[in-house]
Amino acid sequence: MKRLLFVCVENSCRSQIAEAFARIHGKGDFEIYSAGSRPSGRVNPKAIEAMREVGYDLAGHLSKSLAEIPQVEYDIVVTLGCGDECPYVRARHREDWNIPDPTNLPPGPFHKIRDEIERKVKEVLLRMT
Repeated sequence: MKRLLFVCVENSCRSQIAEAFARIHGKGDFEIYSAGSRPSGRVNPKAIEAMREVGYDLAGHLSKSLAEIPQVEYDIVVTLGCGDECPYVRARHREDWNIPDPTNLPPGPFHKIRDEIERKVKEVLLRMT
């Protein structure tokens, strides 16, 4: 089974949304993780609400550090705007989605970022099959 990891700074919003969409669209065919370089300890309430609107419950997710995920080689590691704050994680392929942090955005722009993350997740899953 191929492994996919999404990383952002706090693991509270972008990487959580990406993990959720990968779980939705990956249909159990992948090992999917998300983590943060400096996790906040909670999932952003706006992310929970935005994902609830598309039928996914993020309320049960936890904000995790990179030390809390399996220390294996991932097939793909996707960083979401954390730049130099994302430490090295072993991966066959890595890419950065320079997606702005939507934490302080109103619902309309927040949803546009959520939808962009979904589009990019679908693309990466398609490439992994």
